[in-house]
Amino acid sequence: MKELTIVSGKGGTGKTSVVASFAALAKNKVLADGDVDAADLHLILAPDIKHEEDFRGGRVAKIDLEACTECGECLDRCQFNAISPDFVVNKIDCEGCGVCVYFCPVEAIDFPQVICGKWYISETRLGPMVHAKLGIAEENSGLLVSLVRNQAKVLAEDQGLDTIIVDGPPGIGCPVIASITGTNVVLIVTEPTLSGLHDLERVAGLAAHFKILTLACVNKFDINEEMSDRIATYCNNNQIELVGRIPYDTTVTHAMVAGKSVVEFSDGKVADAIKGLWRRVEDFLFDGTSG
Repeated sequence: MKELTIVSGKGGTGKTSVVASFAALAKNKVLADGDVDAADLHLILAPDIKHEEDFRGGRVAKIDLEACTECGECLDRCQFNAISPDFVVNKIDCEGCGVCVYFCPVEAIDFPQVICGKWYISETRLGPMVHAKLGIAEENSGLLVSLVRNQAKVLAEDQGLDTIIVDGPPGIGCPVIASITGTNVVLIVTEPTLSGLHDLERVAGLAAHFKILTLACVNKFDINEEMSDRIATYCNNNQIELVGRIPYDTTVTHAMVAGKSVVEFSDGKVADAIKGLWRRVEDFLFDGTSG
């Protein structure tokens, strides 16, 4: 079983559009949307949910006012000022550290796990998908990403599928780390701007830290070919294989509006570029080399 994770240094580079097209091109695969804070792969794949579960990630302190002696120990210990003078915990301010629970002399503070979101197993026209939705202002997105990936692996094993394609979150934070650790190949989707190069450097450095085979592609490369060449030079100097350059075309927007991947919607130049990109990525994924 091989796992490919597609990431980007920031949102809006076209990462999910690439993932959706890969979903249409790949065989024997499970899809996983690891962008649990702002999931959008479902907008193209229209999943039919078959299984749904609550995600319990963090904990929030709750004081039993009948058992509480109002000694003030919890007020003194809380570093986040999450406990009011009348000994009520503010759920938003509470960081779930558990210090108040540990030091309460009469054990009047409960510390239950809270529901932070939901995760799903769905069927789509392009294959099975595991995805999730983190609640508003909730934390532990990294833990939820790990859960999504693990469930995708279980699903792949159960159905005898040999490829997992993960739509990773943008940036370099905890959810991104959770989406790439242990994966076989990382594909970074960037764009030909100075910020695009900077973001590529950041996420490539993260992948290098975990010693993961890293590939890159430039989306909308022809809107600034000089910057695209600078990105190619950076990749060449840092052992990153530049496996594709996707041209700008409004067909991508039309495909999204129609709720389809680009390769389902069109046979034009963008679709051809993405098909070529997938062939090269697939070679690296299963052979470790470009075909």
